[in-house]
Amino acid sequence: MKYLDVNDIKRIAVGATMLGAGGGGNPYVGSLMAIGAVRENGKVRLYDINDVADDWLTVPSSMMGAPAVQLEKFPNGIEFQNAFHVLEDKLGKKVQATFPIEAGGVNSMIPIMVAAKTGMPLIDVDSMGRALPELQMSTFTLYGHSASPMVVADEKGNTTLLETIDNNWTEKIARAISVKMGATAAVASFALTGRELKEAGVAGTISLCHKIGTIIEELNKYDATEDALKDLLKLTGGFYFMSAKITDIVNVTKDGFNFGTTKLEGINEFAGVKATVSFQNENIIFKVNGEVFITAPDIISMVDLDTLRPMTNEDLKYGKRVRILGLPCDKKWQTPEGIEMVGPRYFKYDVDYHPVEDLYDAYISSVNQAIY
Repeated sequence: MKYLDVNDIKRIAVGATMLGAGGGGNPYVGSLMAIGAVRENGKVRLYDINDVADDWLTVPSSMMGAPAVQLEKFPNGIEFQNAFHVLEDKLGKKVQATFPIEAGGVNSMIPIMVAAKTGMPLIDVDSMGRALPELQMSTFTLYGHSASPMVVADEKGNTTLLETIDNNWTEKIARAISVKMGATAAVASFALTGRELKEAGVAGTISLCHKIGTIIEELNKYDATEDALKDLLKLTGGFYFMSAKITDIVNVTKDGFNFGTTKLEGINEFAGVKATVSFQNENIIFKVNGEVFITAPDIISMVDLDTLRPMTNEDLKYGKRVRILGLPCDKKWQTPEGIEMVGPRYFKYDVDYHPVEDLYDAYISSVNQAIY
């Protein structure tokens, strides 16, 4: 067990934004809420997954909806207390610990705020190892666990208890409710025992976020940005695809999601290369000169060219200089069931999933031909 202070929270927020693949909500808003809760209530206890008792009742705390809306309508904290109380009444048992449902800007911070306000421990685990746009897209679903009973709550005090036949229906119904609640809402779902969480979760996500954030926050200790980038790629097993400027962004909010495409034009050694990133909250497809080189469930992350600070899709602006990184997903996703659930064909792209590490050499060859 360790205790998370304000500096830890800032670093976790940065790392989670990188793993969030452009989605997961705004890290600045989330970190403000988490920092405020810790300053008011004290440090949060972070437990390693192996230190969690098998009979504990654990529940993730998260936001559902369009991330762009959270910049104007962010939670005040009471939603999660209400959601947990309704779920506890339904289950007849007290929730003993919480954790993030995903690695993403706001959704990595919400559980820290909840843990600080309630005094319960935070567990170093999540259910994705990244951020994904739909509720059923969880390693918990792969292991046969139900998202319901599930509670959806808003800042006005409204709560809805859902009991559904499967996680796809939970997503559909909860999404419709969150739209009516203002396109974003608080969620308490996937109530699991400690034993179930150990088997089905992605362990160590919060610690990984902290390590990523530490490299970026301590960039001034490196002789060059490229040296820090090498450490980031070594830590994550990732690949540096290109540096580019943003030439256009199409972004619409529909049915509780942010959909869009970011157009990129290579700079420096990548001059002459044109690329696009398409997203549904999170980045799903990366194409270079019309050819696909990264797809979900691998992570497509955009970071600032000079500072390496990762950006959500709401942060992107015309003319911004960025680097495109491809990070491998957790191995739990690299199964036929995982690819069916979160691979490119689910998002209606007519392309098969291939691990980013398998495509990188082909990418380098393609880029060299385009440049030379």
